[in-house]
This record gives sequence, C-alpha cells and structure tokens, in this order.
Amino acid sequence: MVCCWCSKQAINRTSWTSANPGRRFYGFPNEGSSCRWIGWYDSEMCARSRMIIPGLLRGRNELEERLEAAQGDVWKWKIYLLKVMQS
Repeated sequence: MVCCWCSKQAINRTSWTSANPGRRFYGFPNEGSSCRWIGWYDSEMCARSRMIIPGLLRGRNELEERLEAAQGDVWKWKIYLLKVMQS
C-alpha cells in the first residue's frame, strides 16, 4: 500500500499531460485537496512515445467531438422527419 503525506492511501492514476502522456503515478485520492503528493509508478516513456501520444489523443478528442455533433444532427433530422410526416 502506498500512502501520501497525509497518510491516506494513494490511488493509481494515469497522466495525460504533454510532458508525461500515459505515464502512471500514485496520487492523492481527493483531487481538490491541498495535498499535492505524487509518486511515479512506472519509468518515463521514451521520447518517441512522448511525441506520438499527444497527437493520438488530440485526434481521438476531435473524433469524439465530431461524433457528438453528428449525433445531434441525427436527432434534428428525426424531429424534422416526424414534423414532415405529420403534415
């Protein structure tokens, strides 16, 4: 069991920052707390991984945004078709 400075059990998290993408660490269980203790769980990623992963994450986020927009469009078209069919 890994504990932070407050003697509370730390939880395993994953960093998605550009400096440490995908790197696992132990962190304080309450994010809003003043305890900012972290302990790295694994070794640092190679330079190539640090270059590639942020781009992959940006691409994934862009696709998720486009999917949400498309799903909203589907609902708009369904409503439109229902109104047309009722006329």
